[in-house]
This record gives sequence, C-alpha cells and structure tokens, in this order.
Amino acid sequence: MNKTPLFEKHLECKGKLIDFGGWELPVEYSGIILEHEAVRNAAGLFDVSHMGEVIVSGEDAENYLQMMVTNDISGMEVSQIYYSPMCYPNGGVVDDLLIYKYNREKYLLVVNASNTQKDVEWLQSHLFGKTEIKDVSSEYAQLALQGPAAQKILQKITEKDLDEIKFFYFCDPVNIGGISALISRNGYTGEDGFEILMAHDDAPVLWDKLMAAGKEEGLIPAGLGARDTLRFEVCLPLYGHELEKEITPLEAGLGFFVKLNKDDFIGKEALIKQKDEGLKRKLCALEMIERGIPRAEYEVFAGDEKIGHITTGSYSPTLNKNIGLALLNTEFSAEGTIVEVAVRNKRVQAKVEKKPFYEKKYKK
Repeated sequence: MNKTPLFEKHLECKGKLIDFGGWELPVEYSGIILEHEAVRNAAGLFDVSHMGEVIVSGEDAENYLQMMVTNDISGMEVSQIYYSPMCYPNGGVVDDLLIYKYNREKYLLVVNASNTQKDVEWLQSHLFGKTEIKDVSSEYAQLALQGPAAQKILQKITEKDLDEIKFFYFCDPVNIGGISALISRNGYTGEDGFEILMAHDDAPVLWDKLMAAGKEEGLIPAGLGARDTLRFEVCLPLYGHELEKEITPLEAGLGFFVKLNKDDFIGKEALIKQKDEGLKRKLCALEMIERGIPRAEYEVFAGDEKIGHITTGSYSPTLNKNIGLALLNTEFSAEGTIVEVAVRNKRVQAKVEKKPFYEKKYKK
C-alpha cells in the first residue's frame, strides 16, 4: 500500500489508518466530530499528499487544456486557480481537478489520487501540438491548513503577506520556516484556508512547524473522516460519489464550470444535448425527517417508484442532523418535496432542502 511522507507523523499522532484508494491514510486522530468542529471554529491540518500533480507545458498548453476541460481557461490570470470537470465524449466525468496557471505555457493540475494514472493516460492520449504532460506526483507532498485561524497560524512562520494571496490564487515559491513551497488560498472544507505544496521530503518538517505555530490557536491534525463531513456540508462533490463516468457535471449541479459557449471541448456536444433536452435527474440535498442515516448507494423512493440514490450521506456535526446528497429524478427535485430513503430494510422519510447545508466562509 502507498504511504505518504507523513506516515510516521500519523502514527505519532495516533491516527486510525485505513486503505483509501490504495493509500494508507488516517480516517481520524482524536475523533471525526472533534476534528470537524476544530476546522469550523479554529483550524485543522490535513495530509493530502496522496493527491496527484501533473505539469502541462509547451507552446500549445493553453489550447490543449481548453479542449480537455469544461471550464474556459482563456481568461485565467497568472497565479490564478480554476476548478473544472474533465469529461468523456458522453458527458460523463473523467475527473474533477484544479488548474494552476503559471503562464500560458505552464500549468499545474491537481487531480484526485485514485484517478491519477487514469487521468495521465487520458491526457496523454489526447495530446496535440507542442504540449507535454509530466506526472510529478511522486516529487511532491501536500498539506491543507483549514479553518478561521489558518491565516494567523501560517503567518507566524512566513514573511509573505498572506493577505496578498486572494481566494483561488497561489504564490510559488514562498519561504515557510525555511522550506520552499507553493501556497494557494483554497480548500475542501468551506472555511478559509490554504493548500501547501512542497518537496516530498520537506513534509514532516513543515508538519511539525505548522503544528507548533498552531498550538495556541487550537490547531489539531484532521483525517479523511472530517474532510468528508466538512466538504459534504457545503455540497462540494467527491469523485466516485457526486461525479463519475455515468454522472455529468450538469446533473451534479456544476453548470457554472461548464462553458458551453466556448470553442470545442471533449463532451461539449453531449452536454449541449443534455441541457437542451432538459435534465432527467439532479443532485439534491436531503434532510432526514425520520431517524436514520442515508448512506451512499441507498435507494430513494416516492411511493413504489425508485427515483434515485444517495451519493453521500452522514450525520452533520455542524447542523446536528442526518443529511444526504442524492441524485434524483428531476420531477422530485423541488425544495420541500418529501421522499423516502431505504435505510437497511426500512423506508425513512426525508425532505429536499436548499443547497448547500452550510454557507461557505471563504475569505474573498
């Protein structure tokens, strides 16, 4: 099984390790709810070194990426980050990724860990012009420092004025406690925070420096469990759940990141057709009315009719409610609609609610 350079730190912090897509990673340290609440109220530090990093470079890099992703990167500024799905010709999703722009001839893609090899093969199979693809995942480690105290903590160990890094922008390189790193203002929790990319071997040292800097601010290590409940409360998609080969970005509610008016891109024709014909299903937020936790793949019903399935479901620590995301037939997607979730052998009532469950607190 793959291990990140922070494996020994997870053991030191008594992390409960699990197999996550072939990586041995902590699902929790002190408890999912405790870690979740720390990120909402103070700060949490996540090891996200399993994420993949791919450099796209060359004279035709911009035109090439325009063809590969649904978002329109032509308006990106240097040091800006865009989020975008990357689609198959049928409109289904290969992956969703972050695009970091150094210049028109160099971009960094951060991709989902379990998809890295598949993504690289997909990207390479569509290369054209003067473009190169390089998988640099093994060279880097990545930390996510998230929560309202994140800036105060990070500012203690860098001379870089972090106010200068705007939301969904990055700076590279930055000196953090003697370590050269890329700092971006973004995350997967709905709170203000930073993602920090550094050389593989520098990760344990930077982990210790951040934990020491954050001690007075309530910083604690946080695992995959809290990462999932945090992203889920703000309805951020997770590949393999809200997005996959059979789910389009339009169905997942990501139409903002699908620019159908730009020049050709893979999947454009299928997505235009889907939009013109009207969506047959939509990703909806559900709040349980009766007792029961909706888990991924649980079926959803209206009377005797199966109308969809849960993509993610959990107890929400922030809301103190059981909630879920579900891909439902469009006629049952209106707010206030009552549906039933098959929880084990019992039908449990739920209500369609407005997304997101929790309002994002990004610093913009």
